[in-house]
Amino acid sequence: MLPYRDSKIIRTVLILFFILVIFYSYYEARGRLFGPRIEVPQGTAVVHERFITINGKAESIAELTMNGKPVTVTEDGAFGEPYLLSDGYNRIVLRARDKYGRASEKVVEVIYEPTTVIEILTATSSPTSTSTVAQ
Repeated sequence: MLPYRDSKIIRTVLILFFILVIFYSYYEARGRLFGPRIEVPQGTAVVHERFITINGKAESIAELTMNGKPVTVTEDGAFGEPYLLSDGYNRIVLRARDKYGRASEKVVEVIYEPTTVIEILTATSSPTSTSTVAQ
């Protein structure tokens, strides 16, 4: 008996349904809309070990390289690549490319300061010393 009320409910349900479809489509297409993304620690790190592992996560990629060499990425986008540092400042460039040709780049800066032998000896040596005198 109230046809207008039924049509308002149907119209509201249809509007909500289409809004939901639009938001879901945006959620699913965000990788195609925004291109590849790389997540790695930012800033410059100072380390005392020559051998480190660069860990991070990459999304919406077809290929990931570290200083031009391919990096293996797991199904969920995680990667961990070993890297041998040279003395001083090291600049590690991560580049990702998606299947549409769009690229993204992140730079990891690491300063390697080797621990010297003198520092190790002074920390472990004892203050007593012995000497022998030849007669």
